[in-house]
Amino acid sequence: MSEEIFDLELLRKMFKRAREIHTDRGFQKRVGYGKKPGIITVDLANAWTRPGHAFSCENMEEVVPNVRRVLDAAREKNVPIFHSTTAYNPNGYQDIGRWADKIPLDELKLGEDWIDIDERLNPQKEEVVFVKKTASCFNGTPLQYWLTTHGVDTLIVVGATACACVRHTCMDSTELGFRTIVPEGTIADRVPGAVEWNLFDIDAKFGDVDPLEKVINYLNDIETFQLENGDLREESVR
Repeated sequence: MSEEIFDLELLRKMFKRAREIHTDRGFQKRVGYGKKPGIITVDLANAWTRPGHAFSCENMEEVVPNVRRVLDAAREKNVPIFHSTTAYNPNGYQDIGRWADKIPLDELKLGEDWIDIDERLNPQKEEVVFVKKTASCFNGTPLQYWLTTHGVDTLIVVGATACACVRHTCMDSTELGFRTIVPEGTIADRVPGAVEWNLFDIDAKFGDVDPLEKVINYLNDIETFQLENGDLREESVR
Protein backbone atom coordinates (compact mmCIF):
# COMPACT_ATOMS: atom_id res chain seq x y z
CA MET A 1 0.00 0.00 0.00
CA SER A 2 1.33 3.42 -0.92
CA GLU A 3 2.16 5.72 2.00
CA GLU A 4 1.48 8.82 -0.10
CA ILE A 5 -1.99 9.24 1.43
CA PHE A 6 -0.51 9.07 4.96
CA ASP A 7 1.52 11.94 6.38
CA LEU A 8 3.66 10.02 8.85
CA GLU A 9 5.66 13.11 9.72
CA LEU A 10 2.46 14.89 10.70
CA LEU A 11 1.51 11.89 12.83
CA ARG A 12 4.85 12.01 14.62
CA LYS A 13 4.40 15.72 15.36
CA MET A 14 0.92 15.03 16.72
CA PHE A 15 2.23 12.21 18.91
CA LYS A 16 5.00 14.41 20.25
CA ARG A 17 2.42 16.92 21.48
CA ALA A 18 0.16 14.11 22.72
CA ARG A 19 3.03 12.68 24.78
CA GLU A 20 3.47 16.06 26.43
CA ILE A 21 -0.24 16.09 27.33
CA HIS A 22 -0.09 12.54 28.67
CA THR A 23 3.06 13.21 30.70
CA ASP A 24 1.53 16.31 32.25
CA ARG A 25 -1.45 14.20 33.37
CA GLY A 26 0.58 11.36 34.82
CA PHE A 27 0.43 8.93 31.90
CA GLN A 28 3.39 7.38 30.07
CA LYS A 29 5.22 6.23 33.18
CA ARG A 30 7.88 3.54 32.78
CA VAL A 31 7.32 -0.02 33.98
CA GLY A 32 11.00 -0.89 33.55
CA TYR A 33 12.67 -4.28 33.30
CA GLY A 34 12.67 -7.22 35.66
CA LYS A 35 15.17 -10.03 36.15
CA LYS A 36 13.58 -12.83 34.13
CA PRO A 37 12.32 -12.03 30.64
CA GLY A 38 10.36 -14.12 28.19
CA ILE A 39 9.67 -13.48 24.51
CA ILE A 40 6.39 -13.83 22.63
CA THR A 41 6.38 -13.52 18.85
CA VAL A 42 2.88 -12.59 17.76
CA ASP A 43 1.73 -14.07 14.45
CA LEU A 44 5.08 -13.96 12.69
CA ALA A 45 3.96 -16.77 10.42
CA ASN A 46 4.21 -16.65 6.64
CA ALA A 47 0.67 -15.28 6.18
CA TRP A 48 1.83 -12.08 7.89
CA THR A 49 5.51 -11.94 6.95
CA ARG A 50 5.38 -12.94 3.27
CA PRO A 51 3.62 -11.14 0.40
CA GLY A 52 0.57 -12.52 -1.37
CA HIS A 53 -1.77 -13.28 1.52
CA ALA A 54 -4.80 -11.38 2.82
CA PHE A 55 -2.95 -10.91 6.12
CA SER A 56 0.40 -9.83 4.63
CA CYS A 57 1.98 -6.89 6.45
CA GLU A 58 4.16 -4.01 5.32
CA ASN A 59 7.85 -3.41 6.08
CA MET A 60 8.67 -7.01 6.90
CA GLU A 61 12.11 -6.66 5.29
CA GLU A 62 12.98 -4.53 8.35
CA VAL A 63 10.80 -6.12 11.03
CA VAL A 64 11.91 -9.74 10.53
CA PRO A 65 15.67 -9.05 10.85
CA ASN A 66 15.04 -6.86 13.90
CA VAL A 67 13.01 -9.60 15.55
CA ARG A 68 15.73 -12.10 14.71
CA ARG A 69 18.24 -9.91 16.57
CA VAL A 70 16.04 -9.94 19.66
CA LEU A 71 15.58 -13.71 19.43
CA ASP A 72 19.27 -14.40 18.95
CA ALA A 73 20.17 -12.27 21.98
CA ALA A 74 17.52 -14.11 24.02
CA ARG A 75 18.76 -17.52 22.85
CA GLU A 76 22.26 -16.72 24.08
CA LYS A 77 20.81 -16.54 27.61
CA ASN A 78 18.31 -19.41 27.27
CA VAL A 79 15.42 -16.98 27.66
CA PRO A 80 12.11 -18.82 27.10
CA ILE A 81 10.66 -18.00 23.68
CA PHE A 82 7.10 -18.65 22.54
CA HIS A 83 5.77 -18.29 18.99
CA SER A 84 2.08 -17.78 18.25
CA THR A 85 0.23 -18.26 15.01
CA THR A 86 -3.49 -18.04 14.25
CA ALA A 87 -5.35 -20.71 12.28
CA TYR A 88 -8.66 -22.53 12.00
CA ASN A 89 -9.92 -25.96 11.04
CA PRO A 90 -11.10 -25.75 7.39
CA ASN A 91 -13.29 -28.81 7.95
CA GLY A 92 -16.33 -26.80 8.94
CA TYR A 93 -14.59 -23.89 10.72
CA GLN A 94 -16.30 -24.80 13.99
CA ASP A 95 -13.46 -23.03 15.84
CA ILE A 96 -13.65 -19.74 13.96
CA GLY A 97 -16.04 -17.78 16.15
CA ARG A 98 -17.71 -14.41 15.71
CA TRP A 99 -14.51 -12.56 14.80
CA ALA A 100 -14.84 -14.02 11.29
CA ASP A 101 -17.84 -11.73 10.75
CA LYS A 102 -15.34 -8.87 10.53
CA ILE A 103 -12.15 -10.21 8.97
CA PRO A 104 -11.25 -13.07 6.56
CA LEU A 105 -10.18 -15.64 9.12
CA ASP A 106 -11.10 -18.44 6.73
CA GLU A 107 -7.89 -17.56 4.87
CA LEU A 108 -5.93 -18.92 7.86
CA LYS A 109 -6.22 -22.68 7.44
CA LEU A 110 -4.68 -25.26 9.73
CA GLY A 111 -2.19 -27.41 7.86
CA GLU A 112 -1.11 -24.82 5.30
CA ASP A 113 2.42 -23.42 5.01
CA TRP A 114 1.01 -19.93 5.47
CA ILE A 115 0.56 -20.49 9.20
CA ASP A 116 4.09 -21.81 9.79
CA ILE A 117 6.44 -19.50 11.68
CA ASP A 118 8.71 -17.68 9.23
CA GLU A 119 11.88 -19.77 8.86
CA ARG A 120 13.99 -16.58 8.90
CA LEU A 121 13.29 -16.41 12.65
CA ASN A 122 14.95 -19.82 12.97
CA PRO A 123 12.57 -21.24 15.61
CA GLN A 124 14.38 -23.78 17.77
CA LYS A 125 13.07 -27.20 18.72
CA GLU A 126 12.76 -26.24 22.40
CA GLU A 127 10.74 -23.11 21.63
CA VAL A 128 6.99 -23.49 21.95
CA VAL A 129 4.85 -22.85 18.86
CA PHE A 130 1.13 -22.62 19.56
CA VAL A 131 -2.06 -21.80 17.68
CA LYS A 132 -4.44 -19.17 19.00
CA LYS A 133 -7.96 -18.36 17.85
CA THR A 134 -8.37 -14.73 18.90
CA ALA A 135 -6.27 -11.57 18.97
CA SER A 136 -4.51 -11.89 22.33
CA CYS A 137 -1.84 -14.54 22.78
CA PHE A 138 -3.24 -15.09 26.28
CA ASN A 139 -6.92 -15.59 25.47
CA GLY A 140 -7.74 -19.31 25.55
CA THR A 141 -4.07 -20.39 25.56
CA PRO A 142 -1.64 -21.66 28.27
CA LEU A 143 0.77 -18.73 27.75
CA GLN A 144 0.31 -17.26 31.23
CA TYR A 145 0.83 -20.72 32.75
CA TRP A 146 4.03 -21.24 30.78
CA LEU A 147 5.41 -17.82 31.71
CA THR A 148 4.68 -18.11 35.41
CA THR A 149 6.06 -21.66 35.51
CA HIS A 150 9.35 -20.31 34.17
CA GLY A 151 9.35 -17.41 36.62
CA VAL A 152 9.07 -14.77 33.90
CA ASP A 153 8.44 -11.24 35.17
CA THR A 154 9.11 -9.29 31.96
CA LEU A 155 7.44 -10.09 28.64
CA ILE A 156 9.01 -8.77 25.45
CA VAL A 157 6.38 -8.58 22.71
CA VAL A 158 7.22 -8.55 18.99
CA GLY A 159 5.15 -9.27 15.88
CA ALA A 160 1.94 -8.38 14.06
CA THR A 161 -0.36 -6.67 13.89
CA ALA A 162 0.07 -3.50 15.90
CA CYS A 163 -3.62 -2.64 15.86
CA ALA A 164 -4.96 -6.00 17.03
CA CYS A 165 -2.95 -9.03 18.16
CA VAL A 166 0.10 -7.11 19.44
CA ARG A 167 -2.01 -4.49 21.16
CA HIS A 168 -4.33 -6.98 22.86
CA THR A 169 -1.41 -9.18 23.93
CA CYS A 170 0.26 -6.15 25.53
CA MET A 171 -2.93 -5.18 27.33
CA ASP A 172 -3.42 -8.68 28.72
CA SER A 173 0.26 -8.98 29.63
CA THR A 174 0.12 -5.86 31.78
CA GLU A 175 -3.22 -6.79 33.33
CA LEU A 176 -1.77 -10.18 34.30
CA GLY A 177 1.12 -8.51 36.11
CA PHE A 178 4.01 -8.81 33.64
CA ARG A 179 6.33 -5.93 32.85
CA THR A 180 5.58 -5.44 29.15
CA ILE A 181 8.28 -4.30 26.74
CA VAL A 182 7.91 -3.62 23.00
CA PRO A 183 11.11 -3.05 20.98
CA GLU A 184 10.85 -0.41 18.28
CA GLY A 185 11.24 -1.78 14.77
CA THR A 186 9.80 -5.21 15.63
CA ILE A 187 6.09 -4.47 15.10
CA ALA A 188 4.23 -4.62 11.79
CA ASP A 189 0.81 -3.87 10.37
CA ARG A 190 -0.96 -3.78 7.02
CA VAL A 191 -1.89 -0.10 7.07
CA PRO A 192 0.62 2.78 7.18
CA GLY A 193 0.24 4.78 10.36
CA ALA A 194 -1.19 1.87 12.37
CA VAL A 195 2.18 0.99 13.88
CA GLU A 196 2.92 4.57 14.93
CA TRP A 197 -0.50 5.12 16.47
CA ASN A 198 -0.68 1.84 18.38
CA LEU A 199 2.88 2.00 19.69
CA PHE A 200 2.16 5.51 20.92
CA ASP A 201 -0.92 4.28 22.77
CA ILE A 202 0.75 1.14 24.14
CA ASP A 203 3.61 3.25 25.45
CA ALA A 204 1.15 5.64 27.09
CA LYS A 205 -0.95 3.02 28.85
CA PHE A 206 0.18 -0.61 28.71
CA GLY A 207 3.94 -1.08 28.42
CA ASP A 208 7.28 0.45 27.56
CA VAL A 209 8.06 0.94 23.87
CA ASP A 210 11.84 1.15 23.91
CA PRO A 211 14.61 1.44 21.31
CA LEU A 212 15.68 -1.89 19.84
CA GLU A 213 19.26 -1.50 21.05
CA LYS A 214 18.12 -0.88 24.63
CA VAL A 215 16.14 -4.13 24.64
CA ILE A 216 19.03 -6.09 23.14
CA ASN A 217 21.45 -4.60 25.67
CA TYR A 218 19.07 -5.64 28.46
CA LEU A 219 19.06 -9.21 27.15
CA ASN A 220 22.84 -9.19 26.86
CA ASP A 221 23.19 -8.09 30.49
CA ILE A 222 20.78 -10.47 32.21
CA GLU A 223 21.73 -13.67 33.97
CA THR A 224 21.38 -16.90 32.01
CA PHE A 225 18.44 -19.26 32.32
CA GLN A 226 19.67 -22.82 32.80
CA LEU A 227 17.46 -25.69 31.64
CA GLU A 228 17.66 -28.49 34.18
CA ASN A 229 15.38 -31.50 34.65
CA GLY A 230 12.63 -29.88 32.62
CA ASP A 231 12.65 -26.62 34.63
CA LEU A 232 14.14 -23.29 33.67
CA ARG A 233 16.46 -22.25 36.47
CA GLU A 234 18.62 -19.17 36.77
CA GLU A 235 22.38 -19.49 36.66
CA SER A 236 24.57 -16.45 37.08
CA VAL A 237 27.30 -15.99 34.50
CA ARG A 238 28.53 -12.67 35.88
